[in-house]
Amino acid sequence: MLRRVRGIHHRAWLLSLLSAFLQVLIFPLPRLYVLCWIALVPLLVALSRTRAPEALQLDTAGTRLLPARPWQGFLLGYACGIVWYGGTCYWVYATMRQYGGLNIAMSAFLLLLFCMTAGLGHAIFGACFAALASRDSMRQYALALTPVFWVAVELTRTHLIDFSWNLLGTVQVDNIPLARISTITGVYGISFEIVLVNAALATALLLPRDRRTRMLTITLAIAALLQAGRWLPQDPSPADHRAVLVQENVSVMETTPWTIDYFQQSVREFGDLSLAAPSSGTRPDLIVWPETPAPFLTRDPLFREALSNVARQSQAWMVVGSVGVGPQLNAPMGASMDPAPGASTHSSGQPEAVYNSAALVNPGGEMVARYDKVRLVAFGEYVPFRKLFSFAEALTKEIGTFDHGVSREPLRAGNSRIGVFICYESVFPDDVRQFAANGAQVFVNISNDGWYGDSGAWAQHLQQARMRAIENHRWLLRDTNTGLTAAIDPLGRVVASIPRKTRARLEAPYALLEDTTFYTQHGSWFAYACAIISLVALAAAVLIRDPKNHHD
Repeated sequence: MLRRVRGIHHRAWLLSLLSAFLQVLIFPLPRLYVLCWIALVPLLVALSRTRAPEALQLDTAGTRLLPARPWQGFLLGYACGIVWYGGTCYWVYATMRQYGGLNIAMSAFLLLLFCMTAGLGHAIFGACFAALASRDSMRQYALALTPVFWVAVELTRTHLIDFSWNLLGTVQVDNIPLARISTITGVYGISFEIVLVNAALATALLLPRDRRTRMLTITLAIAALLQAGRWLPQDPSPADHRAVLVQENVSVMETTPWTIDYFQQSVREFGDLSLAAPSSGTRPDLIVWPETPAPFLTRDPLFREALSNVARQSQAWMVVGSVGVGPQLNAPMGASMDPAPGASTHSSGQPEAVYNSAALVNPGGEMVARYDKVRLVAFGEYVPFRKLFSFAEALTKEIGTFDHGVSREPLRAGNSRIGVFICYESVFPDDVRQFAANGAQVFVNISNDGWYGDSGAWAQHLQQARMRAIENHRWLLRDTNTGLTAAIDPLGRVVASIPRKTRARLEAPYALLEDTTFYTQHGSWFAYACAIISLVALAAAVLIRDPKNHHD
């Protein structure tokens, strides 16, 4: 019987969706990270067995499906990416609905729009794979280059789509021997290894049955060996400093008006937590207050006085999440940086810049420097193309419309150099790396994870921040408004923490480190190398002509 089959086989769609489901399970609340070694296999098989030949005599054994064409690979990858982001970033809906004041339909639409934008990474990957697999002369290289394509796409997500949330390699943050590869390659090297195993398994499944078993056995044994590092014992990291991390637990949807009395009461409680007698018997070297929805302005005299009192009584340096107004950069804060209270415009009459900031207070009670957040959250801290997206104004009113900072220099606290980054910045490997490259001896990440509610986003965020500690071999003090507040050692381990959604303090150990990793010094060289190889391979796929194929 002769039959013409057009389009993508239904089995390819099902395999693509299965891959998306498996990828959802590995991030990180289900804690099924071991599935990362097979999560991409269904997608790769789908891309390799997508369409029937245009005309072929069928026998009882059926038709052997051919690889996807580039546009088909794009669609299969896109479907996988949209479903994966919907399953891992479902919290976008609740954020828009609960805090943005949008109705159900608009919140759902924005979640879909977000998934369609972020899912372009998977779509590009699918198209790249298919560009090679659909050409007879290049087909043998498609699966071999799969890890290269994947890493190149992750780099694209980071710098073009501007959303590097949940890079694949972060699922192995608890696998210390494997994760330490990131000190050379960044998290991209771990992603490469994971995809390499997936590609090998897909290759084995596509082989004839008589050759399949041996390759499957060898590949699964390699995956098991790589995963076994998760359970190897590791020595504790030495720590000779102590910080107090205050978890304020201020509700994002705070209904109590911020009157002067309520403001002073809240600041007094935070101060009491900061000054409580340490269990170790020694005063802290550093006190940290998180990013918070409280109206803490660096120029507010009440706020400055409260901080000054805490710093003087504790004789410790303080890093405090706040709203900075006026000239930016990591420079001394005096009259020239913080104008008199009440001033809101430049002498020219133009509104002054407002920043999501972290203020540095010395033990004498003076604000001496400020870090202004460089990478802001679109539709959260600013609205791009404001006229087009005017409906998002409600969300930015809850947080504030901020200006971009420009400096990633560490804050100098006496003999310590502190690399401070705020909330979402922690998911961008190269952003955080620059602090260590500029001399930061310890990282401080302040965040307000209250926007995520009780979804899995807080755990995803923590996992990614831990990877930044490993890549740069730095202690990380992570202070959040609602949790999880933790001390993270240079191997990415949470060595101290306090429960979420409580107003409490954490006495966090840390150390100041001077050494720099290869990744700190050279950045994302590995990912850029993968991007270059990908471009060369795609160019070859375009330029090299196939002989005429009568079966395709």
